[in-house]
Amino acid sequence: MNTSLNTPTATPTATPANGLPTTDPALENALREALDVVEDRLRLAVGNADPIADAASRHLVEAGGKRVRPMLTVLGAHLAEPERAELPGEVVDAAIVCELTHLASLYHDDVMDEAPTRRGVPAAQHQWNNNVAILTGDLLFARASNVVAGLGPEAVRVQAETFERLCLGQLHETVGPRAGEDAVAHYLDVLSDKTASLIATAGRFGALFGGGSGEVVTAMIRYGEAVGVAFQLADDVLDLTSDTDESGKRPGTDLREGVPTLPVLLVRRAAADGDLAAARIVALLDSGHLDDDDVLAEAVAALRAHPGTDAARATAREWAQRATSHLTALADSPARRALETYAATVADRVA
Repeated sequence: MNTSLNTPTATPTATPANGLPTTDPALENALREALDVVEDRLRLAVGNADPIADAASRHLVEAGGKRVRPMLTVLGAHLAEPERAELPGEVVDAAIVCELTHLASLYHDDVMDEAPTRRGVPAAQHQWNNNVAILTGDLLFARASNVVAGLGPEAVRVQAETFERLCLGQLHETVGPRAGEDAVAHYLDVLSDKTASLIATAGRFGALFGGGSGEVVTAMIRYGEAVGVAFQLADDVLDLTSDTDESGKRPGTDLREGVPTLPVLLVRRAAADGDLAAARIVALLDSGHLDDDDVLAEAVAALRAHPGTDAARATAREWAQRATSHLTALADSPARRALETYAATVADRVA
């Protein structure tokens, strides 16, 4: 892994105008239809007779989202059988399991990070309180467990292993690197568990329940592990470079909340190596005044201008290229090309 400040950049592939990672008409229609079904089923899955539980569970579903995990589940199924006309019901169930698990983790993350907003709406703990947010996350984990139980023992085992990695990733992020441990390597391990594990499971379930061979299932696992890291590294860069109107995320949100990101870690490494500009940025970050809008804006601008941010973006591209490399042994198909397009664009997205 090259995380130096001189990492070369790559030329990204343009994102298709339709918002989906494909220009193949048949696959585009199949994706849209499948994701519409997933969306309807997801809203049913979070419903509850209790009015408080119902409102809290629907809070983030109603706020929208990219639905990356269901999309990769559906693409995994089409990768397994490119000419399929209709998805098996298990594929839709698997997509719902992954999105419910993701949503549940967001409720917990926002409490731990004291995040004020999520997807353009107040975070659940601000809409209600910490206890309601935590219990709502638990409730959604329970709903995911109920759905995955219908997919059989193997799916339950995979879900349990994924859940364990989600917890370990959050734990290791909270505790931080051990004495003498490289902070960047530690952070990439955190991302592998906290973000990539569930993305890999989404693709794995799609290939598995879509009837894919062992080779296809393995390719989707490895693809998901790599593209998941790329996805989160791109989020790190977006925290500094995004336009609020495009991303829905205010620049510097992670900085203000003290969330470690790769640009910050690379700048800290540069400061330790004697980079004076990096040292000035670190002084700003450690000043204790990032709750002041002017200080935060100064820190964001300085980080944007430092080579560490370009290096972080280049690292995201490296992980995206690694994801694509795991598909090369598979036969060419619209689904494979869509996965390659998604990997090529994920590191340079604006939202």
